[in-house]
Amino acid sequence: MDGVLVAAALASAFLHAAWNAAVKATPRPAEAMAGQMIMAAVVSVPILAWTGLPDAASLKWVALSSTVNAFAVATMLRAYDAAGYGVVYPVGRAVSVMIVLPMAALLLGERMGPAAIAGVAMIASSLALLAASACGERGIPARGLTWTIASGICIALYVLCDAQGVRAAQSALAYGCLASIANGAVMAWRQRHLGNPVQLVASFPVVTVASGFASMASYLLILWVWDQGPIAPAAALRDTSAVFALLIAVFWLKEPFDRLRVAAVLLAAAAVPLLRLG
Repeated sequence: MDGVLVAAALASAFLHAAWNAAVKATPRPAEAMAGQMIMAAVVSVPILAWTGLPDAASLKWVALSSTVNAFAVATMLRAYDAAGYGVVYPVGRAVSVMIVLPMAALLLGERMGPAAIAGVAMIASSLALLAASACGERGIPARGLTWTIASGICIALYVLCDAQGVRAAQSALAYGCLASIANGAVMAWRQRHLGNPVQLVASFPVVTVASGFASMASYLLILWVWDQGPIAPAAALRDTSAVFALLIAVFWLKEPFDRLRVAAVLLAAAAVPLLRLG
């Protein structure tokens, strides 16, 4: 991968971790999550009016991505109820990484060298270590593991949908804006029992507005990377968001930094140059 693409994927991962941390820190994360997605959709409307719609060939991928994303959110919320954020988030991302790699080769004909494959495997291992650190001696309930794996599968599927959609769109900006509008509409409908769209955005206005912009920037960055470079290593770099989330938790929330977490950070850091070389 080109160095600029690596930097963009890592920037996307950091922004993804930052807005997730902000949303999770609110007293009512479900409302804040819905509010930030609606805000991202609102931001996208004038940009889409300027860019125009993406190529018609990408519209089916927007529809598929939004549908799968709704399932991903639903399965993740069920997993959080059973196992907690610290286990579900990294395990789900690790499952996604390991699915995207063979599927990108099978469906899109992408081939990676040994260094890149090793880098993807190291990032998946890093995420597994984060989950092990969060899990400790409690283990993970079977129900929680089932929903987490389901969530990881959904994440992998919408990664593949978005990667193909943005390549068919002829414009990462137009595709990202249309997909954000679709995702925001779906989320507003799913969470209508919590309030109307204005109420959801106003539930935690500073968080929803800032997170809406951050999530939009993160999404557009990774779409641009998928449009320009290989999918699997870029998706793996995006999933280092779990490592950035850990660093935010340690330095901002003053959480403990145990040996497993140190090993996870070192593994992820070592994987970056391998993906760059591969």
